[in-house]
Amino acid sequence: MKVLQAHNVHKTFHRPAEVRVLSGIDFGISEGETIAIMGASGEGKSTLLHILGTLETPSKGSIEINGATVTRNTKHAIRNKHIGFIFQSFHLLEDYTTIDNILMPARIGRKSVKKGYPAYLHAQELLEMVGLSYREHFHVKLLSGGERQRVAIARALCNSPDIILADEPSGNLDHATSQQVHEILISCARQHNKAIIVATHDKELAGMCDTIYILRDGILTRK
Repeated sequence: MKVLQAHNVHKTFHRPAEVRVLSGIDFGISEGETIAIMGASGEGKSTLLHILGTLETPSKGSIEINGATVTRNTKHAIRNKHIGFIFQSFHLLEDYTTIDNILMPARIGRKSVKKGYPAYLHAQELLEMVGLSYREHFHVKLLSGGERQRVAIARALCNSPDIILADEPSGNLDHATSQQVHEILISCARQHNKAIIVATHDKELAGMCDTIYILRDGILTRK
């Protein structure tokens, strides 16, 4: 069974001028599978990722997560339970500690995040997994770019989602740090049986994935 399925997804922006970005995307991913979406800048990779992650609504078509069709009324609950996001610019809360950032999805899901509770213990396990246990109580503004992205990966796994969506996860990092982030990201899929979709220009990262798709002129094709 596919954990995520896109059916005939179209996206057109109407302002300031009409621009068709996606034209009839049919796409699916199973648990434990890793997929890279490549394409030139401006082709709509981020838009597609946002639609798959329920952050944007398609102009036409539908998204299914674990067999349930995403609707206006269900998208917030589905997103919080089933989807984790990793962004190029990290989107961490600068004045909060590393552990507090990782626990943010649990807070949004109204779980107890007190020290010693399951969510907190899980966050500590994730910190250990990404090699940052020694940064647990550091404010994230004091971390390096590579450390911030590792925190972002741990945060994405906080609620044990089925799907991880990563938008240029190493775009702001040097090559050596990018390699570390790539290895952590792909190992997450292998060890935790997560479906991972990554939008990237990085051929090295794409090559580590099971399948590569190319987005061009609104059409998604398998490489």
